[in-house]
Amino acid sequence: MKTPKESLTVMTDLVLPSETNPLNNLFGGELLARMDRAASITARRHSNQLVVTASVNHVSFGRTVPLGSIVTVEAKVSRAFKTSMEIYIDVWVNDSLVGQRKKANEGIYTFVAVNQDGRPVEVPQLQPETEEEKDRYASALRRKQLSLILAKKMHPMDATELKALFLKD
Repeated sequence: MKTPKESLTVMTDLVLPSETNPLNNLFGGELLARMDRAASITARRHSNQLVVTASVNHVSFGRTVPLGSIVTVEAKVSRAFKTSMEIYIDVWVNDSLVGQRKKANEGIYTFVAVNQDGRPVEVPQLQPETEEEKDRYASALRRKQLSLILAKKMHPMDATELKALFLKD
């Protein structure tokens, strides 16, 4: 059993001219790559195994990230399943000239722990501690059930967590 803080990864960097679009904002793909790297490190820390990206479940581009900004990507495991881990990523932009730090983006990735042969291996379970971690932990199961339903790998009536949102006894 591990806690989310044990997997916390914080990566901070500057936005350079070669990483920006014609509007002088960070390319979305560049940000996705940074998020994927941070999430990968987080998944490895949690599982102590090799990991592969299974899916990018959600990415929200809420705020542009201008040239010269300080960008901080924070990633933590939000829930561990049998061999997979959901990683929640928060992206912060810091304008050092004004001293403000604002949330710019967020994302949710899924990683699978694998052995040297590329076969999935079990990962430690997660014990959330803070209220935010507990909320993300609970939401992760609903997201997984929805994903399984959409992939036709789960019947909607078997999605107990999703049903509880909509059907009252």
